[in-house]
Amino acid sequence: MLIDGHNDLAWALRERYGADLDAVDLRSVVPDLHTDLERLAAGGVSAQFWSVYVSPDHFTGPAAVTATLEQIDLVRRLVARYPDRLVLATTADEVAAAGDRIASLLGMEGGHCIDGSLAVLRMMRALGVRYLTLTHNKNVSWADSATDVPVLHGLSEFGEDVVREMNRLGMLVDLSHVSAEVMRHALRVTAAPAIFSHSSARAVCDHPRNVPDDVLAALAGNGGVCMVTFLPAFVSPAVTRWHAHAKAEARRRGIQKTDPAYAELMAQLTEQSPPPVATVDHVVAHIEHVREVAGIDHVGIGGDYMAAEDMPVGLEDVSGYPRLFAALADRGWSGADLAKLAGGNILRVLRAAEAVACG
Repeated sequence: MLIDGHNDLAWALRERYGADLDAVDLRSVVPDLHTDLERLAAGGVSAQFWSVYVSPDHFTGPAAVTATLEQIDLVRRLVARYPDRLVLATTADEVAAAGDRIASLLGMEGGHCIDGSLAVLRMMRALGVRYLTLTHNKNVSWADSATDVPVLHGLSEFGEDVVREMNRLGMLVDLSHVSAEVMRHALRVTAAPAIFSHSSARAVCDHPRNVPDDVLAALAGNGGVCMVTFLPAFVSPAVTRWHAHAKAEARRRGIQKTDPAYAELMAQLTEQSPPPVATVDHVVAHIEHVREVAGIDHVGIGGDYMAAEDMPVGLEDVSGYPRLFAALADRGWSGADLAKLAGGNILRVLRAAEAVACG
């Protein structure tokens, strides 16, 4: 059973097709997306956490709540449109019972989605959301992001309340995107295993979105799982350096990421000096490092497929998972260990969170 921790198909459908499911047929290959039903089947995906992400650059306050509800609606409509291929899942038992259909779980990406309200958090859980990533690329009032200027150096008191309420609700505390200080703070607070839905190892690639070794060790003690992501900027040091240079050039020119000129500048820089290429081997290095530091029971897969952005060679879209597992098998991974990586570990964490909620 292959359970992937993070896929941004819903955001891509919103951005590229206006969330109009009549405008795209996911039963066949969709060239401008990384994900469709044909390639999910080829990739052997059994269960998918669909991100109901909305951009904090464009949605804040009540608007972020509304947009998140729209994304939840989009995923539910997607499942209803392809009932022979997809089934909504809100519990570990429902994932296990999905049979030949892809169990479809919901994950919210960014604390801005709840607009500082525990009541909203509870209602999102009632709609089937199984994890909340505490921040996205920007701080929220109660937690620092990995890619913003630190303010709290951890969680606020309300941030601790959010974590405890998630424990009570059986929602997974997702520490991808948060600062290392928030990672450490949240692991001290949570009573249930935490996850990184799409993060890699900082010791292998020094990017703030990745997880330091001391946090990986603490995650093992917590019983959680780091679901290794495939994004080239997070797995290849050379790609990380290229992006850092590009962002520095944008800052030098006074161009913000939200400006239309930003995309134009990135295109120019790419033409002048194409970014390095990441490969399956880069991802393998991160998976093996997480296994080495945290242990085989604490590593998983979180591809973070979006639209048509470049992904590692061999993992260009969701059909590529078998190549990754073949590469690991060639390096001596046993069938039992591959089964834990593929889905056994995150299924255990889902059950543990449910047990804490019931306890």
